[in-house]
Amino acid sequence: MIEVVKVEDNEPSLANSIIEQTKENKNDPFDLSKALEGAAVEHLSPDVCRLVLHTDFSPAGDQEGAIEKLISQLENQQERMVLLGVTGSGKTFAMAHIIEKLNRPTLIMSHNKTLARQLFHEISGFFPQNAVEYFVSHYDYYQPEAYMPKRDLYIDKELSINERIEQERFATVASLATRPDVVVVSSVSCIYGLNSPETFLSQHCRVHVGQEIEPIQLIRQLVDLQYTRSTTELSRGEMRLRGEILDIWMPSRDDPLRIRFGFEGVEKIQVCDPVSWEILDQLDEAWIHPKEFFMTSKGRFETALENIELELEGRVAHFKSNGQDIEAHRLQQRTNYDMEMLRELGHCTGVENYSMHFDGRNTGERPWCLLDFFAANAKQFHGDKDKFLVIMDESHVSLPQVGGMYGGDRSRKENLIEHGFRLPSAADNRPLKQFEFQSLIPQLVYVSATPGERELRHLCEVTQQPVPEGLLHVKGGGGVNEAELSKKSPNAETMYQMLQNIDAIARMELRPTGLLDPEIEVRQTEGQVQDLLGEISQRIKLKERVLVTVMTIKFAEEVAEYLNRMGVKAHHLHSEIDTIERTEIIKALRLGHIDVIVGINLLREGLDLPEVSLVAIFNADREGFLRNERSLLQTIGRASRNSNGQVILYADSMSPSMSAAIQQTLERRVRQSIHNEENNIIPKTIIKALPEMGTEIDDLIAGTSKGAGGKRRLVGARGGRSKSDWAAKLGIGAGIWNSSDSVLARIGQPFEDSDLSIEKEILQYENEGEGGRQMQNLQGSEGRGILSDENRIKLMKDIRKQMKISAESLDFETAARLRDRLFELEDGM
Repeated sequence: MIEVVKVEDNEPSLANSIIEQTKENKNDPFDLSKALEGAAVEHLSPDVCRLVLHTDFSPAGDQEGAIEKLISQLENQQERMVLLGVTGSGKTFAMAHIIEKLNRPTLIMSHNKTLARQLFHEISGFFPQNAVEYFVSHYDYYQPEAYMPKRDLYIDKELSINERIEQERFATVASLATRPDVVVVSSVSCIYGLNSPETFLSQHCRVHVGQEIEPIQLIRQLVDLQYTRSTTELSRGEMRLRGEILDIWMPSRDDPLRIRFGFEGVEKIQVCDPVSWEILDQLDEAWIHPKEFFMTSKGRFETALENIELELEGRVAHFKSNGQDIEAHRLQQRTNYDMEMLRELGHCTGVENYSMHFDGRNTGERPWCLLDFFAANAKQFHGDKDKFLVIMDESHVSLPQVGGMYGGDRSRKENLIEHGFRLPSAADNRPLKQFEFQSLIPQLVYVSATPGERELRHLCEVTQQPVPEGLLHVKGGGGVNEAELSKKSPNAETMYQMLQNIDAIARMELRPTGLLDPEIEVRQTEGQVQDLLGEISQRIKLKERVLVTVMTIKFAEEVAEYLNRMGVKAHHLHSEIDTIERTEIIKALRLGHIDVIVGINLLREGLDLPEVSLVAIFNADREGFLRNERSLLQTIGRASRNSNGQVILYADSMSPSMSAAIQQTLERRVRQSIHNEENNIIPKTIIKALPEMGTEIDDLIAGTSKGAGGKRRLVGARGGRSKSDWAAKLGIGAGIWNSSDSVLARIGQPFEDSDLSIEKEILQYENEGEGGRQMQNLQGSEGRGILSDENRIKLMKDIRKQMKISAESLDFETAARLRDRLFELEDGM
């Protein structure tokens, strides 16, 4: 729940609207001087407090040329740039060099939390002495408020806030307000509403050594910032006074502050361990920010309530004049209840829907967001609010995502407003529109291995190049302006051709490690699962990993389960798995607890998995979003971090997208090979430190852990497993794996006798639907052989054993199918 906190002041109550108050207010929303008042600002100069890159490596291959080209374009005030870097070419390394050279506050955008976290760790390693922050959505679970008119169904908002991510969001804003050397890694969350920098900073407390202040005076200031007093254990957002020692734990910090007072005021400011209270550091000064993101003065708070009442009166009159008495009653009842809660408690459920009034914005005016804090930081420390940089990683996905956020939010809000659940001003609690986003960013670098059409067109427009015919159907200005054509021209160039013809693209296609683009092989779909099983076995012997991409969620789960039954440690990965579990699954793959991941489209952009040497793509010839040229190139790139990289495309025909992707890959491979020969480079697999698994890995692999919605997280089989089976077998739990007790050890082992081809059928579900048909088709066309009596008895014995195991593991569906097959075999004797 978001709180709007009233702060006592002497501001008189205003009768006019908050809009008029804002017009008369001459405060600069980008003014950070309040945050720096009383600070020793000489050490905050960008020339002193610089962004310093720490690395043992120098740019290699074509990295140096790409870095120099981008820096030249940035220094020449070019507004939009494109960095084309193949997988494993060191795009993050190049970003770090550009950031150090420019020495400006930088925002790096990624399209999902997993990749944003990966980027955050890498950038933190490059800039250990600077403020590298992480800013993503703080919700572990979020069900937005919605109304479905056709079913007359209202869905109330449900959410779960992650305290750790909330702390990191506070740390981001605090760093932008107080220091010049800031790099923020963010998801699309950066385009959603925040308070203005001026509003957030109007309430703060700065403490410095030698300050003449009494403990009780400082406590009063902290109470105004909504900190609560504790006499026992301290937690974030609390303070504790014991004698002449005041402990404060800001929401943005991992470690609390301890302020020691003497006869002349503040003697020491110490950073302490939250458990042992061991002194970790000594500070000369500390800037203490508010406990809450959303705060407002008493005068503005009262004015906002007055304006909400005025809007309510007008909207109720509108509904009644149109004969919509139910909607009028509903809106009046809900809004009056919210108003009562706001007056009594200072907050209410869904208070963000009134943010326009509390911010003092006009109808339709964009909300404040993280980009405004970057502008404020640039103005304060660099003298110009446009002196900050935005880097959009995987721009071919991130840029369309920015545009889609507003459309989805608007569609949902319209239903709520039209049916009396919310006031029209609720629509102004929204993410930025595409044109607002583009207009707020002075300089933007699009980074991708496969730049999207919008980025390429935007680059052509900025550099005044002719727009290729293949881009005339794309909106200009980065998705803002209308296109000349309604659909793609039949004479459109391929992406490969356009990339050759467009100038000003910075390219990184030669890897410093000497790694080549992977070998590509196209194979028939008949028997593809059995063929893949053989390839997987070879990779497992070499202690390498495998990624498999399919078309549907059901088929991904079926393939993963089939591989498990064949004795392969496999797991599916798709959109129905929550974020934390996805990260754990990827870590498990790198550590060798899992050998194969079967996914859909979560395996493409940016995943750094050097252990993966084989990528298998099912239905590669099926044109569409998951199998277009860019998607295929991104998926192929997952195998390019390993010297044994190989990609197998299972297809019965050659689609145009397949042809273009293969052509690009082979052309790059030839160029990379020539470069290696000329420079005596031997390709080496990327070596990357292995991650540490989370504490819940035993539960995760066992299939007994719970997701955010309370549902059991699945790993492989639908029936789940005990910890003693999977956790022990994969070497991540206590105890020794006993093969006689393992389900997987006793199933999925084909007999040597060819008469027992029926074993393949027994080991798979008789699935319905597309996934099942593919599974049956791709395992071969072998029919049920005529079994000898000896083999029939042997097979029946094995089926009884498997049926018992399935029942014990609560997989009754499989047990029933095995039972039916057993009856068939008995009838045939």
